[in-house]
Amino acid sequence: MRWSWNHATDRVWSTLDPTLWEHTQNPWVVLQTVSRDQIERVLADPAFRKNIDDLLRAKHQAAETPAWFQQRHPQAPLNCVAYFSMEFMLSEALPIYSGGLGNVAGDQLKAASDLGVPVVGVGLLYQQGYFRQVIDKDGAQQALYPYNDPGQLPITPVRQANGEWFAVGDRVAGLFGLAARMAGAGRSSEALPAGQQ
Repeated sequence: MRWSWNHATDRVWSTLDPTLWEHTQNPWVVLQTVSRDQIERVLADPAFRKNIDDLLRAKHQAAETPAWFQQRHPQAPLNCVAYFSMEFMLSEALPIYSGGLGNVAGDQLKAASDLGVPVVGVGLLYQQGYFRQVIDKDGAQQALYPYNDPGQLPITPVRQANGEWFAVGDRVAGLFGLAARMAGAGRSSEALPAGQQ
């Protein structure tokens, strides 16, 4: 989800669907919505294709270039830090935050990614995310809680070596099981225990 703070790819999403991009600024929604015909059409444009190739080359180069942490601490025994937070504000495409805590945690995860600090954010995937406020005809606030469908979010299941989903216990307190999902955040990742099994 590096695109949420690095806007080098904005032109790609805008080219695929200018109206949707203008309204959402959400690449995940654009990719979920745009037709295969439109993708093939824009990929046939040599200038667009060159832009994609240049972006991919820059991404690979950045991933292979040692970041601040690797340069300053090349022999560090530290290979991973778990950052636990109830919420991480990485992007509107992953609505698992509501305010200050999520903002701070998300910014710290993004900064760790840019610096190359080996951090994994561990949080919760809320089925109903943060609420959307609407004002009804009488002027009263109404809270709407949109359902977070894991299949429509920029997350993937964390799998064991045998391909099975990684799960925490069979049941927690006899009520529900937890499965892990991951959202890539630049060099950092966020592991999200999710839903009932």
